[in-house]
Amino acid sequence: MRDFVQRVVESLSVDDNKDRVSLIQYSGNAAVQFYLNTYTTKGEILDIVRGLRHRGGTTLNTGAALQYLRDNVFTTSAGSRPLEGVPQVLILLSGGRSFDRVDAPASALKKLGVLIFTIGTTRSDRGELQKIAHDPRCALSVPEFTDLPSVQQQLQSSVEAVVIDVSAETPPVIAEAKKDIVFLLDGSDGTRSGFPTMRDFVEQVVEKLNVGVDKDRVSVVQYSRDAEANFYLNTYTTREDIVDAVRGLRHRGGRPLNTGAALRYVRDNVFTNSSGSRRPQGVPQILILLNGGRSSDSVDVPASALKQQGIFTISIGTQNSDSSELKKISHDPSNALAVSELTDLPSVQEQLSSVINRVLRAATPMTPTVTDSTFYGLNTSRVLFTTADRTGRDVVFLLDGSDATRSSFPAMRDFVQRVVESLSVDDNKDRVSLIQYSGNAAVQFYLNTYTTKGEILDIVRGLRHRGGTTLNTGAALQYLRDNVFTTSAGSRRLEGVPQVLILLSGGRSFDRVDAPASALKKLGVLIFTIGTTRSDRGELQKIAHDPRCALSVPEFTDLPSVQQQLQSSVEAVVIDVSAETPPVIAEAKKDIVFLLDGSDGTRSGFPTMRDFVGQVVEKLNVGVDKDRVSVVQYSRDAEANFYLNTYTTREDIVDAVRGLRHRGGRPLNTGAALRYVRDNVFTNSSGSRRPQGVPQILILLNGGRSSDSVDVPASALKQQGIFTISIGTQNSDSSELKKISHDPSNALAVSELTDLPSVQEQLSSVINRVLRAATPMTPTVTGKRALHPKHMKNSTFYGLNTSRVLFTTADRTGRDVVFLLDGSDATRSSFPAMRDFVQRVVESLSVDDNKDRVSLIQYSGNAAVQFYLNTYTTKGEILDIVRGLRHRGGTTLNTGAALQYLRDNVFTTSAGSRRLEGVPQVLILLSGGRSFDRVDAPASALKKLGVLIFTIGTTRSDRGELQKIAHDPRCALSVPEFTDLPSVQQQLQSSVEAVVIDVSAETPPVIGRCTSTALTGHGWALIFTLEETDMETAEAKKDIVFLLDGSDGTRSGFPTMRDFVEQVVEKLNVGVDKDRVSVVQYSRDAEANFYLNTYTTREDIVDAVRGLRHRGGRPLNTGAALRYVRDNVFTNSSGSRRPQGVPQILILLNGGRSSDSVDVPASALKQQGIFTISIGTQNSDSSELKKISHDPSNALAVSELTDLPSVQEQLSSVINRVLRAATPMTPTVTGKRALHPKHMKTDRTGRDVVFLLDGSDATRSSFPAMRDFVQRVVESLSVDDNKDRVSLIQYSGNAAVQFYLNTYTTKGEILDIVRGLRHRGGTTLNTGAALQYLRDNVFTTSAGSRRLEGVPQVLILLSGGRSFDRVDAPASALKKLGVLIFTIGTTRSDRGELQKIAHDPRYALSVPEFTDLPSVQQQLQSSVEAVVIDVSAETPPVIGRCTSTALTGHGWAV
Repeated sequence: MRDFVQRVVESLSVDDNKDRVSLIQYSGNAAVQFYLNTYTTKGEILDIVRGLRHRGGTTLNTGAALQYLRDNVFTTSAGSRPLEGVPQVLILLSGGRSFDRVDAPASALKKLGVLIFTIGTTRSDRGELQKIAHDPRCALSVPEFTDLPSVQQQLQSSVEAVVIDVSAETPPVIAEAKKDIVFLLDGSDGTRSGFPTMRDFVEQVVEKLNVGVDKDRVSVVQYSRDAEANFYLNTYTTREDIVDAVRGLRHRGGRPLNTGAALRYVRDNVFTNSSGSRRPQGVPQILILLNGGRSSDSVDVPASALKQQGIFTISIGTQNSDSSELKKISHDPSNALAVSELTDLPSVQEQLSSVINRVLRAATPMTPTVTDSTFYGLNTSRVLFTTADRTGRDVVFLLDGSDATRSSFPAMRDFVQRVVESLSVDDNKDRVSLIQYSGNAAVQFYLNTYTTKGEILDIVRGLRHRGGTTLNTGAALQYLRDNVFTTSAGSRRLEGVPQVLILLSGGRSFDRVDAPASALKKLGVLIFTIGTTRSDRGELQKIAHDPRCALSVPEFTDLPSVQQQLQSSVEAVVIDVSAETPPVIAEAKKDIVFLLDGSDGTRSGFPTMRDFVGQVVEKLNVGVDKDRVSVVQYSRDAEANFYLNTYTTREDIVDAVRGLRHRGGRPLNTGAALRYVRDNVFTNSSGSRRPQGVPQILILLNGGRSSDSVDVPASALKQQGIFTISIGTQNSDSSELKKISHDPSNALAVSELTDLPSVQEQLSSVINRVLRAATPMTPTVTGKRALHPKHMKNSTFYGLNTSRVLFTTADRTGRDVVFLLDGSDATRSSFPAMRDFVQRVVESLSVDDNKDRVSLIQYSGNAAVQFYLNTYTTKGEILDIVRGLRHRGGTTLNTGAALQYLRDNVFTTSAGSRRLEGVPQVLILLSGGRSFDRVDAPASALKKLGVLIFTIGTTRSDRGELQKIAHDPRCALSVPEFTDLPSVQQQLQSSVEAVVIDVSAETPPVIGRCTSTALTGHGWALIFTLEETDMETAEAKKDIVFLLDGSDGTRSGFPTMRDFVEQVVEKLNVGVDKDRVSVVQYSRDAEANFYLNTYTTREDIVDAVRGLRHRGGRPLNTGAALRYVRDNVFTNSSGSRRPQGVPQILILLNGGRSSDSVDVPASALKQQGIFTISIGTQNSDSSELKKISHDPSNALAVSELTDLPSVQEQLSSVINRVLRAATPMTPTVTGKRALHPKHMKTDRTGRDVVFLLDGSDATRSSFPAMRDFVQRVVESLSVDDNKDRVSLIQYSGNAAVQFYLNTYTTKGEILDIVRGLRHRGGTTLNTGAALQYLRDNVFTTSAGSRRLEGVPQVLILLSGGRSFDRVDAPASALKKLGVLIFTIGTTRSDRGELQKIAHDPRYALSVPEFTDLPSVQQQLQSSVEAVVIDVSAETPPVIGRCTSTALTGHGWAV
């Protein structure tokens, strides 16, 4: 059968794309070997056919196979071209009677136009094959399939002679007139099998369209229970994109089938401006419905609504559809087409084109109708707004849908219909919404749901009574206020359009109506009520805008009697409009941040809050260099919805605001939110232009009292020059908001959030006032602090003469001063004295010129930062915060934990510490009691960082403890009570002021050990002896990758790690052609934070490093991380310049022992020429780090990660040593191999060499020898010039590719992988399956094989045992592909099996053990090297059959 197919294919014209071929094999079910569009050359097809394997199976379901072809093969997506008029031919070879019925699927194929030829044997059912065949005469028969050649010619002549009678006329083309076409596809469970045809059908229609932004537009929607757009009319603008999207459609599935809901969905969501519909511009709107079943819901109202909207619906259904339903849906009954099955859709393709053309001829541009109305002939001077000149109204109907109104509901519905008839909807003057309620409210449609009177009337006519035992009118009114009379729901209240509510209520409300009715009136809603004898008249008068607006009828069936009265009142609404325009926000550019209370307490008012923000934004002049806007929402914590630099147009911001969702949460931490906006939003990186002097405005919308203190963050915002305007409700704390606001007069108030519109103008005035007051803020430019000797003075201390520097406030470079205050219960009464003490010290510092920086921390059980060293930049800001400082309280006093906290979180670069710049670090601790925890280790750690610690205690403190903490026992001061602090103030200040640094004239200062103190003319002096020097990192360009241990074990030390990286980067000369930097973090697996080519400036890298977040995770797989950086970071694509000879340096910061082995990946990095420097802690495995490091001396160590600064200089030295040692790596160009006989041809095209290694348990001990063998063979190949390619596969039970023929292009890369190869293991050895795998997956073009280009294909198999499966067929298949197979076995192998596999038995080599492989290395290499291909000058080389071998003077020749 296979040979038969091969001969037929040989006769076809494939290469010029005339003929296409597909092959399917079936038994119980069908399996595609390849589709009509899989292969485009005859050679490819023949290769596959020759390698075809018999599938097997006990059953023969020919019917199912035919059905499968119809649904999956004879389709456009599978390469079928029936719609292009290409004949479709099926040749069936069947050797038995089918187990299932063939009639229907055979008939279906014939309906598609498929010409079926069948060939059977004596075991086939001849009648069945004649039934399947296109014509009984097309059913051929042979005794056995081995006799197929006897009918070959007969069949081929028949196929060849297929004549298609093509009319000279072309199939109808869809008219060129631009149109919007929406396909609505039934994606329910019932259409699963026919969906591929449905998809192809859509594709064919699209192919005929003239797609473009201003031409045809297409959307596809799929539905079952509900509908979902796959793409909208404005999603794609080219035919190609749409076709691609259609081809990628997946069947949705689901039940029931709600066609009515789907029609409503396309009307409300797809045939809209925002979705790309051009209906308002008069472009014809066409809906094509492909349906496979009866709808579970009613289609009447939505179908009618589509017609009213001018949408032309064409429906195509099957025998399972309801034809009357489809006629009702279609714009015209004649537009309802039908097929037997969805697979017959191609048969109506031309009919559909004709219908579309007919529709386009009928469609005239839709001009919106402007309707003038007269109300019952009423002529009254009260009607100031007629339909001709008024601006319109927003009319909302609220209908009682409770059980009490069931019988009278039709009368209520008719009443609404008559009122709507009198309105002017079509010209967008009037808008209408309808809500029905009982226990709760349900919106039927909003004010912006429908834009034509016809649509609204359709919905009203189809309105169903809701039902319900309770009647909560109050809740319904509240619902309207929060959800209907809003901008997002279509209300134009803020544009001055009158808001009208008409309430029809048939009973007394179960809840109170006073507050919600009052709230609506405050919004300016004019409420009219109509009740019956069962209503509460007093209640309705209370609800109505005026008691005279509360009408009454005996029953709702009597509504016509008050229709005229109501309509006249509604029509005559008079709006007193001031001639003055509302204030416009000044044009001066500004940055405005809205901070919205998103807590649980504002849920109901959030829509109004959102609308309010939208209205403010509408008045702004948004642009990159104009106004910028950010929105932040908060409750327990804060989160930015978007930043100042996220959007640059008003439209984008308004869209984002409309899409805001209420956050929810409790408690309400306004203080934390203010801090958040200061630290995260009013920043350069978030788009703030504060440094450029652009006014910064914060608008806080708040609905409740804060759970945390707002004093400090509010003061900080003011100090930073941010103008805060706050708006609160009756639930807010007005004094709190005044405190937050830049000026108390900037604290506005409303009763409820829903009253926000009432302060819109007031807000505009405040913003304008702020802008007038705001003067451009000129940023202070601070010069570099000089540590140069010329600024130094010589001092003598205790007779010591040394070049030490006494820094006074006049000339010193500054200090970083941290206050740590005991905030436990024991210091409550004396806390004001501690606060005053801090204030007096700060007064004496030089903060404003950025010499001194200050931080303050309060602690008891744990530490809490009041502000960091880089939080405030002026003395005034700091003093404001200190004055407002509140005592923290707490029963425990953990001084040790607080000191540890300072070390990890305060004395860090990210917190503003300038320790690494040589700025003295000073800690002043005020403690009023003995610590509950140990202080030794954390105090020692701070001292190691170079922090100068001064302590002050009272009689209740532990003096010995404070002396232990202090930098020197003499630095531990004491007072009877903290109220006596002034007595030591001068002593402390002098000591702090007179910090002396012994600076080398050559190097920047590093803080060292305090050796003595002295009282000089300037006060107390601390004398330091310094030995550390800073080495400038060599200027030679280099690629540096930091690999950071981000596991759970490094969480506390991660800030120091981050600072350490930052300091190293600061010393580099970063640039595209200078130094490049990457950072990778790892735990279980690794991930690059950024690559070597991500950033090109030092500033960008430092910013990225500062923004690093600890990754976390376990276990710690350092080996995998090393492999990751080698394969993903030290690569060309990631910016590595290794091939150009630029030194490659990896710096590993590690805090623990690896869970996986590091040996192989560490070795691989060394082989690749990457210099690894490792820094570990006491938790690391030092021997592991030495193994990883390029040289054991490159493995540095610290006690803790927080001690990293202590090895900074050592690291610089190591890097410099590495750079001196690193010689530019010139890519090795490999010439002729030493093992290549000099007499052989030197111009060969190369070889594709595949190694297949036995990785089963039996070869575990000898696997290193196998690996070395491969390495030696690869060494002899010519890879770098792309002559030879190499692939390696390891197998046991199944095969696993280590790398393909096109994975690596250099010998170095391949050798690296081979050296790192791990034994796979496995109890079984399936050599047959492995060979089959190679044939199907490795010796292929996609895997890098150049077989079809005539490049010799070589397989070298090393097998150490007998195969568990058969090897004959797969080995034979490889040989047929032209693969030259060499095998090497051991004494445990099956020699006969290996000879059978080998291309020739003489190619089956053997060794006692794989450790003896070197003994056959030369023999094998000579054979592989000497492969001779006889190439015809005319045709590309094809590898033929090996006829003989000979040992020549050059080696083995094949």
